[in-house]
Amino acid sequence: MTLSHADLLKLKRWNTPTIYNGWEAITKHDITQGFNMEETRDYMPHMGPMVGYAVTVQFEPSNPAHLNNNPNAWSEYRKYVASVPGPKIIVVQDLDKPRVIGAFWGEVNSNIHRSLGCVGTITDGAIRDTDEMNNAGFKAIARRTCVGHAYSTPVRWGIEVEVFGCKVQPGQLIHADKHGFMVIPKEDEVRLLEASIYMDGNECSTIIPAARSTAGKTVEELLAGIDEAGKQFGTNVKSRFGTSGEW
Repeated sequence: MTLSHADLLKLKRWNTPTIYNGWEAITKHDITQGFNMEETRDYMPHMGPMVGYAVTVQFEPSNPAHLNNNPNAWSEYRKYVASVPGPKIIVVQDLDKPRVIGAFWGEVNSNIHRSLGCVGTITDGAIRDTDEMNNAGFKAIARRTCVGHAYSTPVRWGIEVEVFGCKVQPGQLIHADKHGFMVIPKEDEVRLLEASIYMDGNECSTIIPAARSTAGKTVEELLAGIDEAGKQFGTNVKSRFGTSGEW
């Protein structure tokens, strides 16, 4: 873990788009990558954002052969989860996608993972027992719900997975909320909080006031003021982080 628990708590106080804005200001990576490309659904939006380090697993609930291939899969997988420092977000790739055959998550599994230091999950498959998962305090961002679990068992874990069009490596920092999720490159973790707070303040002191100051102004004056505020916004970003941006 690069960040302290205190820094992770501070990151959790901001929504994921704000974190993206901060990341955009400091990263050298492609800003069109590193977040979900497909629609997600947050089943516990009242819990707010979740922040943690990725623990990855694949499952294929349509295939009963996995139960015989490794009868100890659940036990071995749980030992892997327990060995990783928290807070953890379990990222589950459903190999049956786009079909939905069964859920990896329900009341029992969410309580088990909560006891192992996991704060929630991102899965491109299904969940069930949403009320009970809420009661466990286990946040879920998923594709949909379903009734059964079918032949759910871990197939592979501790590997790169792809969910909602985004590749995730074990140990990567994730920030997620009702908007979706993003995966932070390791080299960007340290400056992420500072940049996110700064970019939010930069918006609040430049473009937003200009857009709201409409009293007594013509449309032309309003647009000119917004353009000028956008230039100031970009100048501030360049001065602080060496990058430019203009709204």
